[in-house]
Amino acid sequence: MARQFTLPDLGEGLEEAEIVTWLVNEGDHVVANQPLVSVETDKAVVEIPSPWSGTVARRFGGKGDVVKVGAALVEFSEQAGADTGTVVGEVERGETGKRETGAPARVGGLQVLPAIRALARKLDVDLNLIQGSGPGGVITRADVERAARSLTEAGPAEPLKGMRRTMAQRMALAHAQVVPTTVTDEVDIDAWSKDADITIRLVQAIAAACKSEPSLNAWYNAEAGERRLLSRVDVGIAVDLEGGLIVPVLRNVGERDSADLRAGLDRMRADAAARSIPPEELRGATITLSNFGMIAGRFASLVVVPPQVAIIGAGRAEPRVVAEEGRQVTRRILPLSLTFDHRVVTGGEAARFLAALKSSLTKP
Repeated sequence: MARQFTLPDLGEGLEEAEIVTWLVNEGDHVVANQPLVSVETDKAVVEIPSPWSGTVARRFGGKGDVVKVGAALVEFSEQAGADTGTVVGEVERGETGKRETGAPARVGGLQVLPAIRALARKLDVDLNLIQGSGPGGVITRADVERAARSLTEAGPAEPLKGMRRTMAQRMALAHAQVVPTTVTDEVDIDAWSKDADITIRLVQAIAAACKSEPSLNAWYNAEAGERRLLSRVDVGIAVDLEGGLIVPVLRNVGERDSADLRAGLDRMRADAAARSIPPEELRGATITLSNFGMIAGRFASLVVVPPQVAIIGAGRAEPRVVAEEGRQVTRRILPLSLTFDHRVVTGGEAARFLAALKSSLTKP
């Protein structure tokens, strides 16, 4: 009797995973705990093992398909072991057709003529993306045709997958939940040695600032209205990859020396680039650092991801002419941005944190 193995609960409230590659073929005989498929979830690629021994009769989904937790992954013609549950989802195979109610559409509060709706549907143009050029902003035939030509030139729509899909979901959640406020400042780092490790210095300065002003090293549960101050500083480090943004966590930074922190960060970045970073290393950050200045930029309004309440951004450090004791001198200046959740953190707390951060960074 055939039995289906469903996508198991992956933890952290995750509801789906994207198939990266199948590790078995239909007709293969597998043994218990043998990896069946690699999936991407929570910005990490993990292998899902077989719960029992048996012959693979059918695989559900192909590379790039998104599978819901509880949906069928593999059907076995023979097996041993306990049942894993019933199918509660299904494999998603691309976009479904847009539903039509038959009622006239409204765009920006204006009614769109049925003929224009029909044309937009025929040309696969989303009316919500068009700014009408007709009287009073009415969408015209020319508007729809122009949008269709632009879409053709731009190429086919590309659904977000993997890290980009996860990033979009988390940023939307953060935007809906957090009340962000940003303060900026600059710090003179001219006393640093030429081979100073900027990222590690920033991490250590964050640990010092958290000790001075603990209110920013915290988690906030908005539903319960509870704030939890955290004694250990675990810094999420934003890493830019081709597939999107990933944020591995550097643990207990206040109790580690520079060499140990650099070795840990290098290992995490290598694992992230290879898409083999363990999921647990992407969870539990108490505060985040975005060293975007390694690429470009001075200041930024960053995104605080709940349950954290703060994120620090470091811009590009550059020589700057400044006044010092009545004369002009050139100093290396590092721009800093601090975005915090104003529901939980006061302006005074944020300013004191930033002052402590600067104090640590001015040391040679």
